[in-house]
Amino acid sequence: MEVIELNVIDSKLMILVDDAGGLIPALNHSPWNGLTIADFVMPFFLFIVGVALAFTYKKPSCKVDASRKAVLRALKLLALGIFLQGGYVHRVSDLTFGVDLKQIRLMGILQRIAVAYLITALCEIWLKREDIVNSGSSLLRKYRYQWALALFLSVIYLCLLYGMYVPDWEYEVPTEPSSEPMKFSVKCGVRGDTGPACNVVGMIDRSLLGLQHLYRRPIYARMPECSINSPDYGPLPPDAPSWCQAPFDPEGLLSSVMAIVTCLVGLHYGHIILHFKNHRIRILHWMIPTSCLVVSGIALDLFGMHVNKVLYSFSYTCLTAGAAGILFAGIYLMVDVCGYSRMTSIFQWIGMHALMIYVLAACNIFPIFLQGFYWGNPHNNILKLIGVGS
Repeated sequence: MEVIELNVIDSKLMILVDDAGGLIPALNHSPWNGLTIADFVMPFFLFIVGVALAFTYKKPSCKVDASRKAVLRALKLLALGIFLQGGYVHRVSDLTFGVDLKQIRLMGILQRIAVAYLITALCEIWLKREDIVNSGSSLLRKYRYQWALALFLSVIYLCLLYGMYVPDWEYEVPTEPSSEPMKFSVKCGVRGDTGPACNVVGMIDRSLLGLQHLYRRPIYARMPECSINSPDYGPLPPDAPSWCQAPFDPEGLLSSVMAIVTCLVGLHYGHIILHFKNHRIRILHWMIPTSCLVVSGIALDLFGMHVNKVLYSFSYTCLTAGAAGILFAGIYLMVDVCGYSRMTSIFQWIGMHALMIYVLAACNIFPIFLQGFYWGNPHNNILKLIGVGS
């Protein structure tokens, strides 16, 4: 039940972030460092995916067959993500559709979930021992290879983020069809920079995916340096730095490494449900790592490793995974322990179909369907009547 409830919260938050983020700053993503309500949505989804995988692959009858099914599910989710967020489905204010394959966006929210799901599922299928669990230490021993992978991924991420050299780079901004594109040069030549222009996360995406396949409305374009309407998008200030209009993918390759770690943390919380039946013991085993994660995230931010959703920083991973643990334990306490489940029953369907609701609402499928019915002029449609996409 608590898995469904957390799915409901994530679905509603994702839809609110997409539809109301421009009106309510707290429901919009932080332009760079910092945290808003919107920045909790992705890690909460990844966390609950990990929890669910503990049940899905509790005792697979055939590991090879289970692995094959996991790969197929991930590929389906990846393909759906590229279709919905690659540029084929346009924004509500744009009545056209279709995308140039030379410029299709390769990464996105669903693609990141697919990657994290696949790696975590394979871990649960292959990287666990047959030990009997009767204590917290025996639980850690049983799944020690999964924790070793989480540690390895975190170390790799930190080494690359702070150790790789970022050279100077260039990009182009299209202008009029008959005019030459504007060229911009970004000066870097540094290591360990976590600012918008010279971080390793962006460099890896530019090198491996290509600038033309990255998200073209970078979130840092809402920073005061890049927008006179900050924290919203707006015209460039007169002294805007050269990197303000450069493509940058908030769901890039390196940042997705830490997304896998969030999913593995959720997997651990699911293991606690499987191996401990007492409510008090379950909550105790949840709150110990939860407290450590929250304290670590805050401490790292205070000491200079800033909480950053776009880079999926280590401090962001700790803080948001800990927050997900708090919410998960709270819902468990309310529904499973105290029995306050009468009102939550109406949300069960939403929680079980969270992906479908997200696709229809947050990916503009339902709004674009309504937009197709108009009178006289395509811009005179139902959405304009209610003030959406006008």
